[in-house]
Amino acid sequence: MTDKRNTVRRNIIKIDEEKCNGCGQCVLACAEGAIQIIDGKARLVKDSYCDGLGACIGECPTGALQIEERIAEPFDESLQPQPPSQPEPLLACGCPGTMAQSLKGSSCQQKKPVNSLPVEERQSLLENWPVQLMLVPTEAPYLKNASLVIAADCVPCAYPAFHEKFLAGKVLLIGCPKLDNADLYEEKLAQIFRQNRIKELDIIYMEVPCCRGLIRTVQNALLQSGAKVPIKMTQISIKGEILKQEELKATSLINNQMCCPSSVFFK
Repeated sequence: MTDKRNTVRRNIIKIDEEKCNGCGQCVLACAEGAIQIIDGKARLVKDSYCDGLGACIGECPTGALQIEERIAEPFDESLQPQPPSQPEPLLACGCPGTMAQSLKGSSCQQKKPVNSLPVEERQSLLENWPVQLMLVPTEAPYLKNASLVIAADCVPCAYPAFHEKFLAGKVLLIGCPKLDNADLYEEKLAQIFRQNRIKELDIIYMEVPCCRGLIRTVQNALLQSGAKVPIKMTQISIKGEILKQEELKATSLINNQMCCPSSVFFK
């Protein structure tokens, strides 16, 4: 707990979680390391890290940041995280951290047909970063008018040709319907569907029973958003085989939900 004897009334950053889309721009702008992305939202990790000058405010695309005056620990420059002696290594395709990045047209994209290349020369067909649904900003530029793939996170491990079969020209989001927070995913997907005019949707899930929760989450999100998106569903076996594929018209989901909620997906 903070010792009230060591607090002062001063300016400090305030973050509106409702407006925050988790883009991470404020993290990059904060030289003091006072802000981090936690559970997909910007958080002030410690009052004493924030100098209250607001250098991060101008970088926020949604207006989620502002300066407020309140009782807080005094700014202590001696507590600031020390920069690493070497630059932080970039992730694959040059995408640092969780900052939204479009990889379309980057050097990571395959230049020749995959089947014509030896395995060791094949490259990623991933066109966006991050891919974990919890980390993806709902207003990420690559979501606009996207062909979207929503996959259970076990699928790319089980299906060996995942990139070649499903990713070319599409945006990928992954999550675990068993271990992750389905309510948060449902709310976030509903925002994505409302804001981005998704052109088409692939849902790829494993044969294990818990994976059907992903279908239900997407179904509920579509119904909340009112979006009409053509859907293709693919079920993958734990041995890495395609067990079945189904296609739904853009209006089928809503029409069937009104009379029989599960008949569209659970035949």
